Amino acid sequence: MHEQPKILVHLLHLCEFIALVAGIIKFKSLKNSYWKWFVFYLAYIFVYEIISYIAKAEFKSKIGYFQSYIHIPIEYLFLFWLFAVKSLQKRVLFYWFSVLFFLSFVIDARLQQGDFTIKSLNTTIGNLLLLILVMLEFNKQIKSDAILNFKENKMFYINIGVTLFYVGNMPFFGWYMTIYQYPSFWNGFYKYFMISNCIMYLLFAASFVWGKVKS
Repeated sequence: MHEQPKILVHLLHLCEFIALVAGIIKFKSLKNSYWKWFVFYLAYIFVYEIISYIAKAEFKSKIGYFQSYIHIPIEYLFLFWLFAVKSLQKRVLFYWFSVLFFLSFVIDARLQQGDFTIKSLNTTIGNLLLLILVMLEFNKQIKSDAILNFKENKMFYINIGVTLFYVGNMPFFGWYMTIYQYPSFWNGFYKYFMISNCIMYLLFAASFVWGKVKS
């Protein structure tokens, strides 16, 4: 039997709320930098999660469609922008990764017309692209003198959070339908999926508390 403990869902909502509150508290010091958009991003995530949780029973199909074609792309595109454009300062990389990500939707649609379906293609491609970005970000941090003051580097916390959740869940996303056939195996992956998600948002909160905006 597939288990989705409600306590983990509520814990995730709490962690998302903590990250948002931390961002709101620090918003005054962020409003003149691009980090203010990170606060708006967290607000969007929290509001979406709460609404989808409340309305899921009544509007399950519509929420599923919105999540697949609007919500998930927003998540990945924002992270592509934050890593590639703002941190790594490689705007071309953002454009290329965005194109590749949207091409995965086209490929997925083609495959769904055949005898088999790869339901996790979009997230798998997105996670592979994020893997490249977090590796580039880690490389940048290691080579920079700023590594000595890593506690004040907002991207340090975000990079670890994205690594734990998006990169760490690549097997779960990529082999979802196969894993789903083995409930006990799926349950273990699902617990990591939720716990790593919670940790990621707590690290986002930490980026506001201890991270500093460069002048």
